[in-house]
Amino acid sequence: MKVLLFHGVQGRLVTCYGLIMLIPMGLAAIDSDGTLGAFALSSLITIVVGLCLLLKRRREGVIQIGVREGYAVVAGIWLLAITLGALPYFFSGQFPNYLDALFEATSGLTATGSTVLTDVESMPRSLLLWRSLTQWLGGIGIIVLFIVLLPKVGMGAVHLIKAEITGPENQRLSPRIKDTALLLGGIYTAFTIMEIILLKLAGLPFFEALNHGLTGMATGGFSTKNASIGAYNSLAVELIIIVFMVLSGVNFALYVNTWRKGRVNLIRNTELKVYLATIALATLFVTTDLVLQRQYELGLAIRQAVFQVAATVTTAGFTIADYNTWPSLAKMIIFLLMFIGGCAASTSGGIKMARMILLWKSGLEQIKQAIHPQLVTNIFSGGQIVDPQIVKNVNRFFFLFIATFTCASALLAACGLEPFDAMGAVIAALGNVGPGFGVVGPATTFAGVAPFGKVVLISCMLLGRLELMTFLVIIQPEFWRAKKNW
Repeated sequence: MKVLLFHGVQGRLVTCYGLIMLIPMGLAAIDSDGTLGAFALSSLITIVVGLCLLLKRRREGVIQIGVREGYAVVAGIWLLAITLGALPYFFSGQFPNYLDALFEATSGLTATGSTVLTDVESMPRSLLLWRSLTQWLGGIGIIVLFIVLLPKVGMGAVHLIKAEITGPENQRLSPRIKDTALLLGGIYTAFTIMEIILLKLAGLPFFEALNHGLTGMATGGFSTKNASIGAYNSLAVELIIIVFMVLSGVNFALYVNTWRKGRVNLIRNTELKVYLATIALATLFVTTDLVLQRQYELGLAIRQAVFQVAATVTTAGFTIADYNTWPSLAKMIIFLLMFIGGCAASTSGGIKMARMILLWKSGLEQIKQAIHPQLVTNIFSGGQIVDPQIVKNVNRFFFLFIATFTCASALLAACGLEPFDAMGAVIAALGNVGPGFGVVGPATTFAGVAPFGKVVLISCMLLGRLELMTFLVIIQPEFWRAKKNW
């Protein structure tokens, strides 16, 4: 049995991962911040692990990967990535134990943004850069990056993409899967560079512009400031962050098609319209609640509402205000947006707009059929009939998402968190949002969560990033039953 190690595939990626650690290692050498040895040792271990996996590969040439192997490769790569990615944190001595380092690494690579650090600003710049790099890598999807850099994956690449890219459907944007990965990676990188440049022009020091550009495009939310974006108190910076958060939450297939065709009829894209309408309506309700219940000035209310709504629905996790202090309706809207998330095939987490639309339409069809039992109906999206199997898959995903949320919330409550705080912590992890509510809200961290609770949240972050199925599939006994090619 190959277990989770398809040596040639994972060995190449792990080796590249170890080489990427040399980037913050160089900054550590420049700053003489005491983390040079930690990065050198971590990079060495990671590269050695990668080379060992390469030496154990079963055969040379094209690697044949089927559906089952695709799930195992993706799960194995993510487990290796967070395990090895935690090493610089642990060896630096800035984290009290390996579990906290693993939590931070998982939060980074899954682009969640939850943290156990109580004073980010006291951290060495090299570790801050590593946090941001992990979010940028996780946002683009380390499997997509792998397909771009390492061509010997063969036809199995489609199964890696299927297990990695989020959404109810995987859109094949190009006949060659590598071309699809290149297009996605190119657009993602271009947007990142644009954001970094604009943030620098808005007055941020280059290092801070770089970090927020990397984590902003990934909708990750790691910041170099304890108060996140609110520390700058700059309308220009906030507007730039808002624009790129919203852009990151859009289905990247729209960007690819726009680039290839020159224009795309966005008006007919139901998901995009619902996504933008959700942001607009949520902003309106939150603004109204802040003005009426807390007597905020209208300008301040709009500024905080639009930023926090955009940060939540895109699961970016940046903050400019402590929404724990907001009135009940505004907090409830933020809580619900954590479930919804952005568009399919974006860097956002959550259930996704495409699924929410199909769930809504499916519910309406059920009501119609209850009134007219003999009525045969179809669900349409973008002017086309949706495959009934996709609707079934969406319903199953929604059930599994809510079931996972419920069970994990109960486990967090058992660790001593208040019920709403527990639910807020779980959806922040499962939806890859970042900050939750109460003791794990935007003004606090996850440092006080019990060790078992951190394990639960680490599991939720991984489940949420890979949309449940990849990890739920591999824990099934029948997945491991012997096959000729296993």
